[in-house]
Amino acid sequence: MTPVLLSARSAALLLTDWRAGTDAPAYEALSDALRVLVIDGRIPQGVRLPAERGLAAALHVSRTTVANAYSRLRSDGFVVSVRGSGSVVRLPAGLIGRPDPERLGGVVDDDLLDLRKAALHSAPGIAEAVERAMRHVPAALAGIGYDTVGDPGLRAAIASRYTDRGLPTDPSQVVVTIGAQHAIALLARVLVRRGDAVLVESPTYPHAHEAFRDAGGRLVGVPVDARTGWDATALETTLRRTAPAVAYVMPELHNPTGATMSASTRELLLSVAASTGTTVIADETMGELRIEGEPSVPLAARAGSADASVVMIGSADKVFWGGLRIGWIRASPELLQRLLLARPTGDLGTPVLDQLVARELVPRTAAVLEARREYLRQGRDDVVGALRARLPEWDVPSPAGGLTTWVGLGRPVSSALVLAARSEGVVLASGGVFGPDGGFERFLRVPFTMPLADRVRLVDVLERSWARIGGDAAGVRGSLAAVV
Repeated sequence: MTPVLLSARSAALLLTDWRAGTDAPAYEALSDALRVLVIDGRIPQGVRLPAERGLAAALHVSRTTVANAYSRLRSDGFVVSVRGSGSVVRLPAGLIGRPDPERLGGVVDDDLLDLRKAALHSAPGIAEAVERAMRHVPAALAGIGYDTVGDPGLRAAIASRYTDRGLPTDPSQVVVTIGAQHAIALLARVLVRRGDAVLVESPTYPHAHEAFRDAGGRLVGVPVDARTGWDATALETTLRRTAPAVAYVMPELHNPTGATMSASTRELLLSVAASTGTTVIADETMGELRIEGEPSVPLAARAGSADASVVMIGSADKVFWGGLRIGWIRASPELLQRLLLARPTGDLGTPVLDQLVARELVPRTAAVLEARREYLRQGRDDVVGALRARLPEWDVPSPAGGLTTWVGLGRPVSSALVLAARSEGVVLASGGVFGPDGGFERFLRVPFTMPLADRVRLVDVLERSWARIGGDAAGVRGSLAAVV
């Protein structure tokens, strides 16, 4: 099979500001920038890099610079030469799952702190829920063990949770999926035709925009800022101009910015989407992880008679445990029927054992969230306080919830900073991962979900990494423990 070609223009868009924050020779800076794109997954394995001459022209550098950068990537194992196909990307064996100690400065495998995924440890009571769920296994064994709709008891529990939150819901409006990402991909496959416009936030959850692109969608972005939220004017203009088939939004504790959409912007979104025939998908994966303030009612509750045009996505992963791969879609029965007809081409259903455990846990959501709240508040305050004290030139918001803070670095050096932190065994996702069309090199998503010792290490490494890439004076020094 001929490798897919990454065009020089697309590569140039991904390589915005690739020379910022480094005094290294141009070819080294270019190879480092490409390496980060590969590690982050923005340039997938098996993709053919642009021809040297084409990339050189797109980046306004000499062909020798590109040739030397590619040569360095080959020697590091990130590129392989394939006869007739040029330079093809691959991920070195030592980097599959964890960084290679030799390439990243002596990182010990057991000392790796991987923060690319923002997630919590398991909630208390998971083991007990598993034990209770096992009592229902004999009855479940009478069936085949999976189905495309979901366990009736779990669907009823999910419907009851929506009802308690102000969105009356019947179990017939719920389908259980294999996590939230599966729900997004299934909706994209059913609702998006090749060439359809799809409105997404910018920045946004990267695997969501990947799913809509894979379905053939043409992404149109609307800015979201950690402090000011959604650009309402851009939102209305984009909706009216493009009439997207789908608008994918995270209105409550947006990932990665942590912003919450105002009531007026929600009303605007629903009103204009109704006029343009746009289906709104509201992803609440992070939405219930509120640390302070009052939660909003689910977006579909504001839609009134247009409820059918608003689809809700939820997940047990963030609240309870990432190992519990249970998500759900709340939609009109008509849309759910279309999803169920399309689902078997991608999967044959959600495993029953996971559903039995989730059935025990979902009715306890409120109690678990209450227990999570204090832990998240402490983690947020520790990390935000330490970063503000030790890196005062950064803009570090204190979000009202969620699992991360969206840090403004002040300079387009996110990839360089991430690469420097990797050399000390701390793995973060650079800001560009969250941009549907690249960009966001001025930002870094920093989780605060880890235990105290890892929070201390994270801030220490970020401070040293900032200094290594030529950051400004790091300001006040001291241990994170002093801030706790």
